[in-house]
Order: sequence, then C-alpha cells, then structure tokens
Amino acid sequence: MPTHFKGTPQEILALNTFIKLTRAVESFSARLARRHTIEDLTPSQFGALETLHHLGPQRQSDISAKLLKSTGNMTLVVDNLEKRGLVRRARDAADRRVVMVSLTADGEALIRRIFPGHVAAIVDEMRVLSSEEQAALGRLCRKLGTGEPE
Repeated sequence: MPTHFKGTPQEILALNTFIKLTRAVESFSARLARRHTIEDLTPSQFGALETLHHLGPQRQSDISAKLLKSTGNMTLVVDNLEKRGLVRRARDAADRRVVMVSLTADGEALIRRIFPGHVAAIVDEMRVLSSEEQAALGRLCRKLGTGEPE
C-alpha cells in the first residue's frame, strides 16, 4: 500500500520505501510469532536470554543497549525473567551501581532447547531471498540503521 501523500518525488520514494520496510518487518515478525518458536516468552525476554546465552553475564544496561530497549523496559523484562527463575541479578562487588544479569540453569536449559527451532524458522522464512539478496539486505539494513554511508 503506497503513500497517499502528494509530495515531491523524493518524499514519495522515501515514504513508500519506509512503508515497505515496516510492512516487511511486521509481516516477517508475525509469521515467526505464529510458529511459536519462542514459546511463551516475549521477543524482549527471548532477546535477553539469547544475549546472555551467547555473551555470558551482562550488565542490565548493556542488554538494553543491545536490544535497543529502554533501561526501564529492560528492568521489567529482567524482573519477569527473574520471577520465572530464568535469570539472576547480582550487584557488582567493585561498583554496587552495576547490576549483572546471568542465566540460571533453567534459563540456560530453556534457551538451549528453543534457540535451534527459532533459528530454523528464521532460515525457512528467509528462503524467499537468495544468499546474495540476504547479504545485500543485511548491508542495506546496517547502513540504514547506523545512518551513515558505508
């Protein structure tokens, strides 16, 4: 669905591109959600577990930065994961302002169990793009995300 805005050709192109990008991300995410690959976790909870699984214990603020979430939102995410026994928090002994988050044994077991299926679903959904197209899309997304030319 293109824009109905009557602007300059550059404005119309930018808006139409933005609409296509947004719709593609929403559609892709909806298809993944229908597969229930992350079970009853929210995408933010899954992202936090995945980050801790691959990078080890992290400062809560670093998890929020990696997931592009506010520190307030990440506090709620970690609160809920902690209530479920999937993560634990600990104050840094050297700097009590720093909160370190790590996976519990249950959290590690959960992410190890569900991550392969999530990866398989993403690979399957990406099948509509060739390897070259996936690489090109990755480069373009990075460029757009950083806001800087290559």
